[in-house]
Amino acid sequence: MGKKILVVDDEKNIVDITAFNLKKEGFEVITAHDGKTGLAAVFAEFPDLILLDIMMPQMDGFEVCRRIREKFQTPVIMLTARAEEADKIMGLDLGADDYITKPFSIKELMARVRAQLRHSDSLPSGEPVYVSDLMIDPKKAEIFRDGKPLDLTPREYDLVKFLAEKPGQVFTREQLLEKVWGYEYFGDLRTVDVTVRRLRSKIEDSPETPKYVITKRGVGYYFSG
Repeated sequence: MGKKILVVDDEKNIVDITAFNLKKEGFEVITAHDGKTGLAAVFAEFPDLILLDIMMPQMDGFEVCRRIREKFQTPVIMLTARAEEADKIMGLDLGADDYITKPFSIKELMARVRAQLRHSDSLPSGEPVYVSDLMIDPKKAEIFRDGKPLDLTPREYDLVKFLAEKPGQVFTREQLLEKVWGYEYFGDLRTVDVTVRRLRSKIEDSPETPKYVITKRGVGYYFSG
């Protein structure tokens, strides 16, 4: 049996179509139709990836995501019919790894699922990297500051590790989506900006004047340390 994916959505047709196509690709699929049932399934089934709707009865996807992140770093892709930027940013701020707006193509969904699973499957290797008061430990897939581990999501870790391995080199948002998220043509550039902002709040003394992850205005981001 392949990787286990939990689909949480109150629209039965969305759940049925998504589950059918995931099973065709060899995934084991668990489904839930409200937030509370979905959250319970996370703790009972330990899925490898979660597809999580936002607007649901019992408990919305934002609250489910927040509670998941209190205990797990399982990749989460938010499913939303809303186009408002604020909803997408809120999901990312709560720790979601990505979002996809309904209606979505199955091709796009599968590409995003595979990209998330590739990152979660990648085996850390290499010796620790020291940058000022940061220590990046690839074997543990953790970053330490002054000897204390930082509470980073897998995507935040991937981003800072990628940038720190190439200090001073500027990467566009499109390049970061491809190299860190694994998307060659799917994805919203705002995903990069929100992840950078969230990362800065965890590793920088002053997120407003960062010393590690620096913005190259009009171009992208680079690492300095």
